[in-house]
Amino acid sequence: MLTGATFAELLHQQGFAFATGVPCSLIEDLISTLQRDERLPYVPAVREDVAVGLAAGAWLAGRRPIVLMQNSGLGTSMNALASMALMYGIPTLLMVTWRGYQGKDAPEHILTGDITPKHLELMGIPHRVLSVGSAAADVAWAAAEMDRLSQPVAILVPPGVFGSHHAAKTAGQAALEVGPVATVKPLGAPKISRFAAIAAAVKQLGHEPVVHANGYPARESHAIADRPQNFYMIGSMGLASAIGLGVALNRSTTSTVVFDGDGNLLMNLGILPMVGARAPQRFVHCVFDNEVYGSTGNQDSPAPGVRLDAIAAAAGYRTVAAATTVEEVAACMVAALATAGPHFILVKVTPEQADVPRIAHTPAQIRDRFRASLAAS
Repeated sequence: MLTGATFAELLHQQGFAFATGVPCSLIEDLISTLQRDERLPYVPAVREDVAVGLAAGAWLAGRRPIVLMQNSGLGTSMNALASMALMYGIPTLLMVTWRGYQGKDAPEHILTGDITPKHLELMGIPHRVLSVGSAAADVAWAAAEMDRLSQPVAILVPPGVFGSHHAAKTAGQAALEVGPVATVKPLGAPKISRFAAIAAAVKQLGHEPVVHANGYPARESHAIADRPQNFYMIGSMGLASAIGLGVALNRSTTSTVVFDGDGNLLMNLGILPMVGARAPQRFVHCVFDNEVYGSTGNQDSPAPGVRLDAIAAAAGYRTVAAATTVEEVAACMVAALATAGPHFILVKVTPEQADVPRIAHTPAQIRDRFRASLAAS
């Protein structure tokens, strides 16, 4: 059987430098090893699609990423893979445990086990089945193939390849000192459009990278000031914050900014405790909250009556702020860029949206110029 330490060394030799995912007992020894390996840090994710977003951010910041998941997670992450990792062309190794292999497992794994290879084939993701004897060749193949194709590839892990991990439980990440939960101030009715609010925020930026939520936040920002440092989400609603966190955890020269929407964030609320736990000091999460799903006709979102900044404060963001005017947006952004974070800015805006065109760049162009801007900085 393989040990986690042996496989981690193979990953390191092939240049993998960032790991994230959702655990499975079939690879518990590997995850335990990665949690202690500073060369290939492991960031636990709340969902598999969030892990795919985190890995994308890490790759954009110059790291070679691996995502660990159970095969049930392929279903969870299908949209993130299809409309983000495959569409943009993000080289990622998916290490997928094969529960339900050969029809032997608990009932909930049987169907998933049967369709796992078909699932990968349907998405056009090349894959190999790991064995003890082929491990070195499989990892080398994955590293070369994901780079050659500029897309995810997968290694399937059947039962019995890795031994069980019976060592004493380790402390894992050092506990962070938690101060008092940040307070939130009362808010009046929104006074400005999202377009005006984004314009006010952009005016405070220098060369900071900005990851944009899909839909009108990205389109309006593109119309206001198209920059190489802008990564525009076209699909994969909810993942802008995960991609931004992946960038922030792998670079520290300037702040990473996320322009999010209330619908996007509510779809991925689990990202907030992930940010709080990792506490990237140069991370600014700005949410433009109009309480509707603007891109699909202004249907109500669950945001009315919910203070997203209060949730962020409880999740461990160092500061939270709220704004309803252009002047407040500008002041909040200036303060966040000048001090250690992570910071959360809630901007309440009206439901109106500007008449702006779609993003003018292809996904590959968005990817390449954004990654080049990070490398240059």
